[in-house]
Amino acid sequence: MSTPEARLINLGITLPEPMKAVANYVPFVISGQHLFVSGQVSSTPDGLVTGRLGETMDLPAGQEAARRCGINLLAQCKAALGDLSKVSRVVKLGGFVNAHPLFTDIPQVINGCSDLMVDVFGDAGRHARSAVACPTLPLGVAVEIDGIFEITN
Repeated sequence: MSTPEARLINLGITLPEPMKAVANYVPFVISGQHLFVSGQVSSTPDGLVTGRLGETMDLPAGQEAARRCGINLLAQCKAALGDLSKVSRVVKLGGFVNAHPLFTDIPQVINGCSDLMVDVFGDAGRHARSAVACPTLPLGVAVEIDGIFEITN
């Protein structure tokens, strides 16, 4: 069975340096057997992915923005744990989409991140989830996603 890191390589994904907190919070907290990762915004090595779904972005662009959030979540997990194999389950994702009021494909946008979690962790990547639209997000980003992960020592 391949490891999460091996699956990332097969997917052609290199994890970026984890993003630093931009306000009064920490990027992650470990409590008991759970890792709580603060909201990760849509960004690439080239900068923030900004825009509003249904206005300046279409569904595929939103899904890619959510995938970028997932990559950033994984970067925080790696920073917290040192090894993604210590993630035994993706428990829950909370997705927020900067969307025009008439844009309703919010769940499909967040699938960009959910699909990545399943690709990386297999069945252990299947999770509970919320997906909501917002009139704006910090820094004008298109998507923000936080996560709760069950971990092993």
